Amino acid sequence: MEVRGTVVVVLAMLMVASVDAKIYERCELAQKLEKAGLNSFKGYTVGDWLCMAHYESGFDTSFIDHNPDGSSEYGIFQLNSAWWCDNGVTPTLNLCYMDCRDLLNRHLLDDILCAKQVVSSQKGMDAWDSWKRHCSGHDLSEWLKGCEMRVKIHPVKTNS
Repeated sequence: MEVRGTVVVVLAMLMVASVDAKIYERCELAQKLEKAGLNSFKGYTVGDWLCMAHYESGFDTSFIDHNPDGSSEYGIFQLNSAWWCDNGVTPTLNLCYMDCRDLLNRHLLDDILCAKQVVSSQKGMDAWDSWKRHCSGHDLSEWLKGCEMRVKIHPVKTNS
């Protein structure tokens, strides 16, 4: 009887988490990332972030991937439990001071703040293997095609 009750509680928790999860559309995510200040953060464009998030999670905030070393990666940016968040299972440095479950909902601010910490580390976006394989050194302008983005106009400097 006790096991059945535990299973019901776990299933209820998973249903609540999945209700608050979201698979973002490319342009919707691009706008959120730009609004959060990720365009040109540490020299990376919104295209870099979109490309990486696509290959990491398919823009799915509820995505979890389990690694052979026992750690897991969470959310739209696949932040690793050994380094960035605490899943209650994996020994962790918890460098973002957060519970990994907080990365599994549609609210991206905590994901973005933690991803900024990752990019601010020595590796930059090289911390994500998928970014190195699929995005680094490529023309990423296609990721923004058709998206209505705020255009930043910089005045042309003249020598007058």
